[in-house]
Amino acid sequence: MTRSTPERPLDIEAVIPELSGHRGSGTRLHPRPGSPVPEESSVGGPLLWPVDEPWPTCTVPHKRRFGDRVADVRRRRRILAEAWSRPSKPGQPSGPTEEELCILDTLRRGRHAPWLGDIDPIPLMPVAQLYARDVPGLGLPGDADLLQVLWCPFNTHGEDRSVDVHLFRRRAADVTEVLAEQPELEVVGRDDYVPDPCVLHPEKVVEHQYGGLLSFPIRARLDEWQDWEDENAVSYQFDLSIPPGWKVGGFASWHVTGPQAVICECGREMDLLLTMDSREWDRGTRSWVPSEDEDVVDAEANTPTRIVVGRGGSLLVFVCPSDWDHLHRVVLQ
Repeated sequence: MTRSTPERPLDIEAVIPELSGHRGSGTRLHPRPGSPVPEESSVGGPLLWPVDEPWPTCTVPHKRRFGDRVADVRRRRRILAEAWSRPSKPGQPSGPTEEELCILDTLRRGRHAPWLGDIDPIPLMPVAQLYARDVPGLGLPGDADLLQVLWCPFNTHGEDRSVDVHLFRRRAADVTEVLAEQPELEVVGRDDYVPDPCVLHPEKVVEHQYGGLLSFPIRARLDEWQDWEDENAVSYQFDLSIPPGWKVGGFASWHVTGPQAVICECGREMDLLLTMDSREWDRGTRSWVPSEDEDVVDAEANTPTRIVVGRGGSLLVFVCPSDWDHLHRVVLQ
């Protein structure tokens, strides 16, 4: 099923024509639970990884013994999904049974990999796989047509003490035999870093620059136009600027830190490649809910990947516009 973003509740360029110069486009990925295969774009699915290419690992020094066992994370999710999907019966409360609660109580964080030293290599975890044929605007360099995103799921990397994101690009046709048994971590720093398998429904959409990066005259006109007393009024930030959820390209939302300069080692301003969001929408951004999902009542429908970064924010991945071999940068919002 495709996903279609509703028309914006208002044509902001008709109100402030200067905003036409700050219009851009991004591709909403619309991940939804599914069973992707290596030949498909996905979040949390198996990768089109060559059988003769070593699986990438993390060797950055950090504790890797303690955390959530990946097998336990998946088992917990299966138990809870089944429990809450069962119809309630008279006199029997919905949700997990006593037996299931006992099992869930055993699935705790702990020192589940005591044999691992702080520099022992551990396999990276697949996060996303994007084929250029599926994702408008992916814009991979050279003849590459496939982007693969993996990370080390421990909050121990870099100044932000976050996950360590790795990017791999390749030509899909060069993969003649796919690695069937793909390595998996024993332990992750947080269960929120284990993605559920999702298929994608990419959709190119129009968006506008983050408000804090607009010129002062335009921001002044937006402030004058915005009805700040009506909480149900159309909002530039929430309804007309940048869509929520996973997306490729477009503008970055700086709603946590305020605008930052993301500069490459070569001195050039970097381009936003990928936004990995904890939610597909929230209370303030419901106008972006796809038409096909408007009647969905499942409270978890807006968290299909089960990934939660930071305190429910998003992870922005930037690349150099002139050379993808330059070090990419990751910013938490």
